Amino acid sequence: MTAARVLHTDRSMATREAILTAAERLLAERGMYAVSNRQISEAAGQGNNAAACYHFGTRTDLLRAIESKHRAPIENLRRQMLADIGESSDLRDWVGCLVRPLTDHLAALGTPSWYARFAAQAMADPTYRQVVAKDALASPLLVQALDGISRCLPDLPRRVRAERTVMVRNLLMHTCAEHEGEFAGSHSSSGWTQAADGLVDAIVALLQAPIGTTSRT
Repeated sequence: MTAARVLHTDRSMATREAILTAAERLLAERGMYAVSNRQISEAAGQGNNAAACYHFGTRTDLLRAIESKHRAPIENLRRQMLADIGESSDLRDWVGCLVRPLTDHLAALGTPSWYARFAAQAMADPTYRQVVAKDALASPLLVQALDGISRCLPDLPRRVRAERTVMVRNLLMHTCAEHEGEFAGSHSSSGWTQAADGLVDAIVALLQAPIGTTSRT
């Protein structure tokens, strides 16, 4: 590869990274539909207003690229946590493998960060929620954590388990988004450990909550 081609590749990668960072921040702050590709390109310092489209294609492709950027480090953390708990029968261990990879990653990002708020915006949109959920469930490590949670709740009816899984997802993502905004204002990410502990407590309680008589099917 020639020096000129290497330079071109490096510039292209730097441009893509700038676009991803700008898009994540703007979509986190304003929502999925309040931001144009032109605004993203301008925020990324690109003179070409179509730069976001050129490098990523559709808005869905851009969203997936942002998710993919964060998924790799989160999955690396989850892999280690799953290895640490082995075949545990403790629900808290498995819930921890769901929660802590995300909160540890958010802590590592420092402040300010925007990923949790971006993800919450995406999950609040019906179209993008399906895309994000489908891509997330393609992860064997996430499925392993969810299966571990299910094994700890053998008496929970399937329908109730499905309902509570949705509740857990919303609780996790929107609580992290709230904390991220709070930590950004204080310029400190030291609270993520406490946030994770609180989330694990709440999710375990939610999953183990008594079932009303009308839900026992």
